[in-house]
Amino acid sequence: MLEKIIALDQELFLYLNNLGSSTWDPFWLLITDKWTSIPLYAILLYLIYRNFGLKGTLLSIVMVALLIASTDQLANVFKHGFQRPRPCGQDGVMEYARFIAVRCGRYGYFSAHASSSMGLAIFMSLILDKYYKHLTSLLMIWVILVTYSRIYVGVHYPLDVLTGGLFGALLGYLFYKIHCYLMGYFNLAS
Repeated sequence: MLEKIIALDQELFLYLNNLGSSTWDPFWLLITDKWTSIPLYAILLYLIYRNFGLKGTLLSIVMVALLIASTDQLANVFKHGFQRPRPCGQDGVMEYARFIAVRCGRYGYFSAHASSSMGLAIFMSLILDKYYKHLTSLLMIWVILVTYSRIYVGVHYPLDVLTGGLFGALLGYLFYKIHCYLMGYFNLAS
């Protein structure tokens, strides 16, 4: 059963990865670059400050930092625990894939990019939802772009990004609940 899932994952990866072309490569390399999201983070920081004030913003920054650290470290535990080679380093896959990323890395299950971006999107959507009606939709589009970019550049299988997204969503919700509790505890809720 597991072998069939892995084979389907590899087949879906090759299909999605090979949809790419040299025309679109610069766009997807830009999307997958971690520094590209800095303007989005700045906007989110402003929205938090605008609605929660300085103390609420500081608490939110701490929560986001802990959330990102959690998703990243959990991904590392899984990567070293499962030791599933990335597609760009997997015999029988890398020969047929388009690898355009800057580097390959060793193990890929699961994607820290997918996990942290989904975690952040869920967390921000939940804390800011009552203030900004369309924020969740915009953040989900961002998550889809970031997670697909990992397949496009050749460093993650679809199951890597789906699992990362699931863990990110769970952690994003957990940190949202902690955030709500702490906002109430410190009397910072608006």
